[in-house]
Amino acid sequence: MKVSVLLEPEAAPDLKHEEMIAQWQRLRDIQGVDEIVYQEIPVEAGTEEMGEACGDADAAFGVWVSGDLLNEAFFKSHPRLKYIAVLAHGWGAFDAALTRRYGVTVTNTVYGSHTIAEYAFALLLETCHHISFEAERIAKTDWSNPASAYAYSRARTPQIELYGKTIGIVGLGAIGFEMAKMAQGFGMHVMGYSRHVKHDAAYQFIEQAGLEEVLRVSDVISLHLPGTHETENLINAETIAMMKDGVILINTARGSLVDEEALADALKTGKVRAAGLDVLKEEPPVHGSPLLEAPHAVVTGHIAWLMKEARLRAIDLAVDNFRNYLEGKECSRIN
Repeated sequence: MKVSVLLEPEAAPDLKHEEMIAQWQRLRDIQGVDEIVYQEIPVEAGTEEMGEACGDADAAFGVWVSGDLLNEAFFKSHPRLKYIAVLAHGWGAFDAALTRRYGVTVTNTVYGSHTIAEYAFALLLETCHHISFEAERIAKTDWSNPASAYAYSRARTPQIELYGKTIGIVGLGAIGFEMAKMAQGFGMHVMGYSRHVKHDAAYQFIEQAGLEEVLRVSDVISLHLPGTHETENLINAETIAMMKDGVILINTARGSLVDEEALADALKTGKVRAAGLDVLKEEPPVHGSPLLEAPHAVVTGHIAWLMKEARLRAIDLAVDNFRNYLEGKECSRIN
């Protein structure tokens, strides 16, 4: 059995391809795997390069799952391919029925629910306390000048306390649930919306409600949904109008969830007090984004997943998922 591993770019300074390849060697312990091909995929790779990297493999890991790639032409040109693993929680919209018709199993890798939730909460804390700005001000001020003394122990930015405020978690999957637990630890009232109500006892601390109710009453809204046709532009002018004046929006899920023009307008008027965003509609924003110029928007470059521990854990989980698949115990299947 031939396996193709598509290596993501070296996107973090503390994790190199050599260490990742060493972790992928666990594939050799799986009975039937006799060849592993490693392909480095540049960040600007398109569907053609991605398809070529899959080659004539029986299984491919690290594929960027989307409808642009997983189409009829792709499967016809890869007749041996029966297993595709995306090394991420999320994925783009694709034709699941088509993949089943060609007998291909597609899986995701739930490697770091707490990792991404931790980053989402860091964005929330930054929007509330502006720590980077305040630290830079302290470092750059000439404190030997007596006239500066008054500025010490003063804040130049509004400081927002989270304790007692309501956070609305939109999407109670693994990441949303971890975010909810963190918010509870900060003394917040946690509300949540999920397409399917969660009945497990672990969710009892979350007040579950419909989407409109969650949007209407929350002081903070954090998005944890996949990017699908149904969720596209979920946050738009109409849904923003439902929200409290001065709401804070956090998005570490998918840029497609947000109408960027509508959010930028709401930031300008103060309807939305601040936004912490790790995702944009276009990544990188070659054609720009109104959110890059919007006031009170903290935008980072889709790096919530990049902790070294999480990346190595993703490889281990992907290998385990594949072993389970070969043993007839499918898990993490998304098609």
